[in-house]
Amino acid sequence: MNTFGKIFKVSIFGESHGPKIGIVLDGVPHGISLCEEDFAADIARRAPGAAGTTPRKEADCVEILSGVFAGKTTGAPIALNFANGNTRSGDYSEFLAKPRPGHADRVAAIKWDGCNDPRGGGHFSGRITLPIVAAGVIAKKIMQGVSFKAELIEIGGCADSSLWQQMLREAAAEGDSLGGVVECRVEGLDAGLGEPFFDSVESLVSHAVFAIPGVRGIEFGDGFRAAAMKGSEHNDPITADGVSKNGAGGVNGGITNGAPLVFRVAFKPTASIAREQTTWNFEEGRMDSLKVKGRHDVCFALRTPVIVEAMAAIVLADLKLR
Repeated sequence: MNTFGKIFKVSIFGESHGPKIGIVLDGVPHGISLCEEDFAADIARRAPGAAGTTPRKEADCVEILSGVFAGKTTGAPIALNFANGNTRSGDYSEFLAKPRPGHADRVAAIKWDGCNDPRGGGHFSGRITLPIVAAGVIAKKIMQGVSFKAELIEIGGCADSSLWQQMLREAAAEGDSLGGVVECRVEGLDAGLGEPFFDSVESLVSHAVFAIPGVRGIEFGDGFRAAAMKGSEHNDPITADGVSKNGAGGVNGGITNGAPLVFRVAFKPTASIAREQTTWNFEEGRMDSLKVKGRHDVCFALRTPVIVEAMAAIVLADLKLR
């Protein structure tokens, strides 16, 4: 449910408008240098502020509650906390009767008989990715010598970044939203990571990445293009040092082959839009119009590259420690 991993385990908790959100990490090796300042750079990459992102601002200061002494990890579970402060829960009151299209409002109420916290999306909110980014900072320390780089390569189906700002302005003016594609490259991996059959590298990375709210697809290496290729085009010639070309995205048979791990993630458009939509009004028993209030990203994919990196690092750290 809310725990992932076998050796390096992460357990997430909290809701978007609750007092705190956070994560507990078990299996972290002892002796790793760690302090609050280590989290600042990656947390800043996830923060809003750029054009097309939500105006909700939070301090996002991490609080290390356990597992660190004198600046080093102790080997005990590490608990990380973040406070929620800038909340406007009243923006979400009408969604109990009129669930938002594209959100978990209705299915969550069904699954938990209405006991779920709906404010700001509750436990389904993208706010919950903040502790994931923090866990990724520690996972990257475990993967010393390995580099993680994710970047946005498309917005709204357009790969020309010079057009993105205009596209974002137009979507915002229309009360609408845009999706995007993030590419992640992990370099410096040793060959041999991965536990086929069900714990192949692709299986675990896909599992973790699909836990990020709003993900709609993932592909590795040549991805879906491979279906239109011939074997002679897709196969990677094996060299003395590994492989060339890397159409497989750094994985053969579910095991890393020493080449960069390369995958792309598709994010849907933000579901909360100002443009009028229709939904079922459960109080009145009829279809009704809905305009979503609140502070929402025009394109939340802008803030996801560091989250994708974190998920990849969490998976690879767990595989390394097995």
